[in-house]
Amino acid sequence: MTQARKLKKDIRARAKKTGESYAAARRQILALRSKRSRQSGAPTPIRSVPPSPGSSAGRGALGGVSDLNCRERTGHGLDHWFAVLDAFGAAQKGHTDAARHLRQDHGVPAWHSQGITVAYERAKGLRDINQSSSGRFQVSVSRVVPAGVPQVIRALASAEGRRRWLAEADPGLTRALRAALQGPKRRELAVRPKGDARLRLRWGASSVEIRIDPRPGGKSSIVADNSNLPEPRLIEVRREAWKTALDALRRHLAG
Repeated sequence: MTQARKLKKDIRARAKKTGESYAAARRQILALRSKRSRQSGAPTPIRSVPPSPGSSAGRGALGGVSDLNCRERTGHGLDHWFAVLDAFGAAQKGHTDAARHLRQDHGVPAWHSQGITVAYERAKGLRDINQSSSGRFQVSVSRVVPAGVPQVIRALASAEGRRRWLAEADPGLTRALRAALQGPKRRELAVRPKGDARLRLRWGASSVEIRIDPRPGGKSSIVADNSNLPEPRLIEVRREAWKTALDALRRHLAG
């Protein structure tokens, strides 16, 4: 049996036993192999089996860069660069040194050096989805709302407006927005020269950036990036909190 077929069989067996999705089981199997490889000093084969069709890897992406885009911009696919990072010892040297190695020693463009390194870390089981290079976790939620950027700013900045659309929101999120927009160190929200707006705040130990950008037809997109989460269980908790809040904001602006 080839390595690829054996890996595929092991993934399916784990998925059947644990009830995990194929993609989740694949991540765990690769992480276990990577750990054994680091202990033995032998290289771990990467992407030796096709990922499940529904996963992001199955669509050609394992991180911030797809295999096709990687070939177009660097002349090589992800497998080539994964082998380069293996030879460099990227798993031991860390994200920053690995990305710098691709950029400085192999001429990979800066953005692609970061994306390839993230893809490598995920394939190796060194980084989970939604995990940053610091080991912390992050989640992002976005919505398109039926109002221009100035109207969205007013809905955020107005204490009365927030009281309405945050009525069912997570209390911690409500307090974080109030502290950022009304507290002694309040932030000013204003339309910037390009027509967008940004707000940075703290929610407990985590960091939040809210981005509001104009869209055609008098609409806006609002994105909440919640980073520096200390543990993976908070990813879904915060995702649901932001979904609830932004859906309520969209209804508020539509009314």
